[in-house]
Amino acid sequence: MMVKFYYPDGDWCYRTIQTVHAVIHKEGKLIARAERGERSGYYEFEISAFELKGPGEVLT
Repeated sequence: MMVKFYYPDGDWCYRTIQTVHAVIHKEGKLIARAERGERSGYYEFEISAFELKGPGEVLT
């Protein structure tokens, strides 16, 4: 399963569900927390929306 994150500037990215730790509201913003690529901890970034993509779905 994949998570598609939408950034406030209109850009987007995909992350595997295993690397996503949380999506929270913080100071009026939607914040995602995900695992760093080298697995040295987590980082947070602002998003405008997200959606879950399951097996067999076309990722666009």
